[in-house]
Amino acid sequence: MRVITLNVQGIQQAAERGLFDWMVQQDADLYCLQDLRAKAYQLDDAIYHPAGYQAHFFDAPEDNYSGVAIYCKHQPKAIMSGLGFELCDFHGRYIQADYDKISIGSILLPSGENDLQKQAVKNEFMEHMHAFFKKTLRKRRQFIFCGTWNIAREPRDVSNWYVNQKNSGFLPEERAFFRDVFDEMGFVDTFRQVNQADRQFTWWPSYNRAFELNEGARLDYQIATADFGKKVRAAKIIKEPRFSNHAALMIEYDHDL
Repeated sequence: MRVITLNVQGIQQAAERGLFDWMVQQDADLYCLQDLRAKAYQLDDAIYHPAGYQAHFFDAPEDNYSGVAIYCKHQPKAIMSGLGFELCDFHGRYIQADYDKISIGSILLPSGENDLQKQAVKNEFMEHMHAFFKKTLRKRRQFIFCGTWNIAREPRDVSNWYVNQKNSGFLPEERAFFRDVFDEMGFVDTFRQVNQADRQFTWWPSYNRAFELNEGARLDYQIATADFGKKVRAAKIIKEPRFSNHAALMIEYDHDL
């Protein structure tokens, strides 16, 4: 099973850059997209529905804001949107495809953007996610949560880590959240199952020559429950072609849908 997650920062602009032709070429079983910045009714055109895939969208009431999608090659048993709390459900931040033994979700966490009010929203979202992860552990199925978490896990996952300790995305409370998720609850950072190298980034600032110099952060993850994390066979950050400031993250699992 091949799963690709990508923050498109506007699905309409990404489509103009060839996103859907690229998706067909990659031949993944599922694509989890984030930050669509479009309503579902704006995505009726055939360009947004590549042959061989079912498209499922969850948008936000606000225009040009947030939104997530899952493109499925195989018919899911169910599609679920939202996680039961306002900061997620009223902002188009989560959609999930359910199969026999596995659920795959596309998630977009808020960005603190070095703004105290926005960071407070992000912190509250993380509190809800912490509780949700605990509930997930009691369920009799496996999960993969794909998307933009807007958190660099460790110093090797961000440029200039010492300076960035004061910036949103690498704050102590954000790293503590990930420590609980991975170290205490036992969820798996699937990329790190097969790649332990430094400076493996999925996002770069839009200014200067950040991408060329590889000055960025690893903000995009596929987080799996413990048993499914053992099924990782390969992982790759696909830096080009570029559809946004984020790179696509591809993980291959030893599993058939």
